[in-house]
Amino acid sequence: MIKMKLRHRVISKLIDIMGHVYVYLDSKMPPVTGPILGLEIDDDFESMTRRELCNHIENKFGLEKDSFWFLQSTQKIRYCCQKARELMQPSKMDRGY
Repeated sequence: MIKMKLRHRVISKLIDIMGHVYVYLDSKMPPVTGPILGLEIDDDFESMTRRELCNHIENKFGLEKDSFWFLQSTQKIRYCCQKARELMQPSKMDRGY
């Protein structure tokens, strides 16, 4: 049990370090523009930095400052998937509530 917790902490720390390296390297490259999986991306989103995009999500959904920014990548994807599901569901008004 203790080995598993230690292993989990080590892996988690490595992911965190790799995330910081990724963000640093990503900031040194020009943004990739154009459609993403066939979805046209608005110019304002295309020109935003990673930090600005995270701030936009935080503002849009009323999250605390930097709360989305500091999530691991998979957590960000999971959060956005859940929000997309909620946004795609019929509204209560559409369901007769």
